[in-house]
Amino acid sequence: MSIADLQTLPRKDLIRHYVALAGTDPPRSLSREVIAHIIAYERQAAGTGGLSLRLRRQLRAIASEDRAVTPNTRLKSDARLVREWNGVSHVVDRMEDGFVYRGRTYNSLSAIAREITGARWSGPRFFGLKASA
Repeated sequence: MSIADLQTLPRKDLIRHYVALAGTDPPRSLSREVIAHIIAYERQAAGTGGLSLRLRRQLRAIASEDRAVTPNTRLKSDARLVREWNGVSHVVDRMEDGFVYRGRTYNSLSAIAREITGARWSGPRFFGLKASA
């Protein structure tokens, strides 16, 4: 059965497929369409290998609240950071050669945080990429 076929199945058949995938009945509040989307996602994930091991571990940690999950602070080019400070939104773009803030290129986030606040801040901490100590 194709993913497109799921949209035409009656609710009782979707529930049967859901139970086969999840091992439990879906919540009663889920609409037929949402159940179909969940089944489609699970099939696609199974076909492509699913979530990465790292992401599954992070999700388990979040769900169990046994330990804090630290975000990955390695920003790829073209990433965008937004921080509100004193009622003003500040946007920083990560480029291959540094960070661009208000048309100027900086070598570090800390230099940008200092520009914004006038004080010495850890740039990754200021932009929420690292938790406070």
